[in-house]
Amino acid sequence: MMNRRSVLTLVALASVAPLTACSSDAPSPANEGPPANGAELTADAFAAAMAAPKTVLLDVRTPEEFAAGHIEGARNIDINGGNFEELVGALDKKVPYALYCRSGNRSGTALGIMKGLGFTSTYHLGGGIGAWTQSGRALVQ
Repeated sequence: MMNRRSVLTLVALASVAPLTACSSDAPSPANEGPPANGAELTADAFAAAMAAPKTVLLDVRTPEEFAAGHIEGARNIDINGGNFEELVGALDKKVPYALYCRSGNRSGTALGIMKGLGFTSTYHLGGGIGAWTQSGRALVQ
């Protein structure tokens, strides 16, 4: 026979399980592959997902913003630079791309462009570089 505490624990787990199973913010376990194409990830999920093999980290901010501080290993392609589509269009569409900007707006726009160009594995950092630093992670210059 179950006591009251056991029943409450089971009820709590049952109510949370459906939410976590559908969440696009959580990184996928290694056996399930990368995040969904176009997903917006938390800083923790983004850090885990960008560590996957062959992932290309793209900073879509201006060169000046990039020079002031960026995530280590990032490549800068300015979405407002006038030739964004041309530059990303030349990239391998089959590898995963982790995108970020200052707040998440430009990287969200960049995702749409890249999906339209046929990229199949793109995701971005919700809250941008601000969310990254608020999570205690460092930038490099």
